[in-house]
Amino acid sequence: MIKNPIVLEQLDQCRTMIFDKTGTLTYGKPVLTDQKVFISRDPKEILKLAASIERYSKHPLASAILAKASEENISLIEAQRIAEPKGEGLRGDIGGSQVILTSRKHLDRLGVKVPKDLLPQGAGLECVIVIDGELAAYYRFRDMPRKESGSFINHLHPKHLFEKIMIVSGDREEEVRYIAERMGISEVYANKSPEEKVQIVVEETKKARTAYLGDGINDAPALMVASVGIAFGRNSDVTAEAAGAVVMDDSLVKVEELLHISRRMRRIGLQSALGGIALSVIGMIFAASGFLPPVAGAISQEIIDVLAILNSLRTAWRPPRLIDMPLQE
Repeated sequence: MIKNPIVLEQLDQCRTMIFDKTGTLTYGKPVLTDQKVFISRDPKEILKLAASIERYSKHPLASAILAKASEENISLIEAQRIAEPKGEGLRGDIGGSQVILTSRKHLDRLGVKVPKDLLPQGAGLECVIVIDGELAAYYRFRDMPRKESGSFINHLHPKHLFEKIMIVSGDREEEVRYIAERMGISEVYANKSPEEKVQIVVEETKKARTAYLGDGINDAPALMVASVGIAFGRNSDVTAEAAGAVVMDDSLVKVEELLHISRRMRRIGLQSALGGIALSVIGMIFAASGFLPPVAGAISQEIIDVLAILNSLRTAWRPPRLIDMPLQE
């Protein structure tokens, strides 16, 4: 959806593409990728206990654990005395055992002794599972990149002449750099507030025209100060209001189509304008030289105007293909 028509003129001239990370380059949905078990229990049994507790939570990581349990065809069991103290994780009783899902920083307060360097270090969201006061397992989650992210990023320079590609995100630096490395993006700004995002975009816009792609409320200010602000998806009315264009589908393929629509409309517009001017100048030269009578000159000018209009009408016809990036299955 094009809210500001100037987007179609300026987008093809942008030379810096700035991405928010979560929900744009990634799906915005954590996936359970690593499980490390510290006690003599079947990992599936621990996952069963964790999922049976997490089905009562609305935390983003809960859906990832439940999805993993469903993927492994694990049946859930009833839990009692479910509690979710703010900022302390989730706990409940299952089959006579107390199960707690929390973060590593709460282990000392819970009285759980953990040998140094037992828990893995690195990027990603995480949680630990405590069963009857004993550290049972460690889960790591990733916000997985969209399947088309890599090909989209890689073709921006050769096909659309973007000279700089950046990620500006409010997420943790380890997680942002993990995604950036997979995408081949070297310029990364993490842990940034909305105000800091605005400052970065303003500075980059002074150097070259910028296109900013974001999906969250905290991206709205940056969308407004970029040369072209593109709201991704329909997650927030505030974001959509701040952007010049809204990509309704959660797919970078649609952003690719927008880039081509902008290029095509600008090219056709220039053809009509410059072509019409060139033909008019030629007609005036012929008229001034006496080769074109006044009546014929007037008719010629009308023909030139009609040709320019007909050429402009080509923008209403959708070409068979609007993308040139390789699609990954």
